[in-house]
Order: sequence, then structure tokens, then C-alpha cells
Amino acid sequence: MKSSLIAILLAAGFAASAQAAPPSAPADLDLGITYYSRVLTPEGVTRESRYEEKMLRRPGHVWVERVLAPSTDAHAGHNHGENKKVALKATQHEHKHFNPVLIPRHVMLEKNTVRVEYIDAHDKIVVSIPKADYENVNFDGSWENSFYLLDPKLVAAMPLSKQASNVTGARWREVEKNGVFQRILWDEQKQIPLIIESGDRANTFYRRVDVKLQPTVSKAQPWANLQNYAQREYSDYLD
Repeated sequence: MKSSLIAILLAAGFAASAQAAPPSAPADLDLGITYYSRVLTPEGVTRESRYEEKMLRRPGHVWVERVLAPSTDAHAGHNHGENKKVALKATQHEHKHFNPVLIPRHVMLEKNTVRVEYIDAHDKIVVSIPKADYENVNFDGSWENSFYLLDPKLVAAMPLSKQASNVTGARWREVEKNGVFQRILWDEQKQIPLIIESGDRANTFYRRVDVKLQPTVSKAQPWANLQNYAQREYSDYLD
């Protein structure tokens, strides 16, 4: 949903517009992100979904965790005997199932190399994901898509929209091809999208991402102090 549609539309014939490259030291950010999608199936059924994530953006680090309802929290009921540890759930043979949605994702950039791991603070486990398994955890391997949510170079290549922005320092950009559109409200200073919209004029699908910047940046570094955590590989959770 993120950069893929932009890339397709640009490849279809949109020329890049001139814009400065993103700043070398983008702002540290704490974000709340809401994802919404609506799809009309060939059977005439409209399906909608909505979920939220929290994100921390720091130099070389991106931390993302799903906002879960209390009843579906990864460790809900730990002291109440119900639905224990659904993130790393053990079977009767002690084989655990790995659910990347329920465990925070930590993406790192070290010496121009991207690494991704999942950190389960409850069970004190770090699960490393090799590149060959990125697709299995819905990770595209792009540092730009993780850190900026969209590749700034692709955003810069989008024409400016006629739609006025009511956010200081943010501008709308828009592309459309064959009835498929994508609109982005891009914060030029913080180098982050505030709104991402995509869909088609036939109204068969619509997707929207709303990004809310928290007023203050926390000192939290949940990826630090992992010396006592057990190290696991993604393959440890395969049947």
C-alpha cells in the first residue's frame, strides 16, 4: 500500500519534479498511525478493516507495535488463566507459533545494512528474521519505507496537488493513472506523511493511513538492555 502504488504510477509515465533530498538528520518522532481499508468484492460485499500502531523513529532505529484490545493483547490473561501468550503460543509439544503482528518489530540500519527483529518483552525473547524470511513477516526490506513510511524519493517525484494544505510545512502530492489515484500530505520538515490515500474512481477499493505526531518525543528505547533476553531465529517457530 505504501510505496508500491506510487512506483507503479510513476513507472506509467509521471516525471519526477525537482525537490531537495531529505535532510541528513530527520527529526526523532513518536507516532500514532491508523490504517483503514475498504474493498468491494465481485460478489458485492464491502469489507472494511481498521487497526492502529505506535511507532518510534530514532537514528538507525524504527520500533513499531500494534495497538491491541485488552482481550487480544499478546499476553492478556497471563494472571487470569485465559488466552495466555498468543504471540508465542506453545502447543502441547512445546512448539510455539510466531505471530509477528502481536510482537513489536524493531528495524535497524547498521552500516547501510537493514536488520529486523521482534522483541517479546514479556517472555524476554528476541526473534531475528533472516532476509529470506522477510516476506513471511510482511517486511519489504526497505529502510526508507520503515523510517519514512514512504520512500522520500518517490514522494518527491509526485506532482504537487492543487489541494490546499491546512498544515504548516506540509504539502499535498497526487498521482492518478487509469482511474487509480494516490494522494499524500507530506510534512517537508519532519519528512513523514501525515495522510496517505489511495483508491480507484470506480470505488472498488480505498485505503487511508493517518499519521499523528505526538507532541513530545519520549526517551524510551525499548530495543535497549536486551542482554538477558534469549536469542531465537524465525526458523525455530516453523513446523
